Amino acid sequence: MTKKQNTQAYVQAIQNRRARYEFHILDTLVAGIQLFGSEVKSVRLGKASLSDSFAIIHHNEVWLEGMQITPYEHNHLEMIEAKRSRKLLLHKAEIQKILAKINEKGLTLVPLKAFFTSKGLLKIEIAIAKGKKLYDKRDTIKARENQRQMEQIKKQY
Repeated sequence: MTKKQNTQAYVQAIQNRRARYEFHILDTLVAGIQLFGSEVKSVRLGKASLSDSFAIIHHNEVWLEGMQITPYEHNHLEMIEAKRSRKLLLHKAEIQKILAKINEKGLTLVPLKAFFTSKGLLKIEIAIAKGKKLYDKRDTIKARENQRQMEQIKKQY
């Protein structure tokens, strides 16, 4: 089995589906993430979740909190916590821009997806976001339902 055939069995991207429902996305950027080798293997197998995760800035470093990576089954050397804090790799100038935007009222950092690059590096797409109100969430649901109905009508004709 060649390398290209082998990589097709892995997960392409891990999405945080609730993020776009819960937040208005204002700006996005891509960051590297600092992981152990066994964690990378686990993510490649799709055993990771971004559902309850968020990012914080602490001592001019960006940290990803709450990302669940299930420990790799065949790793018997070290036990790694599933929901530990993980450092995101960004340039200082990018962190300063984010910090300036985050200091505005009601803005937060939310991870949208985790994906592998063509070189095999794991990257995290994070967004500067503002929380939605209940009526905004209802509007989102309504727009999604209208879109589905339009697609069904198009399929019929």
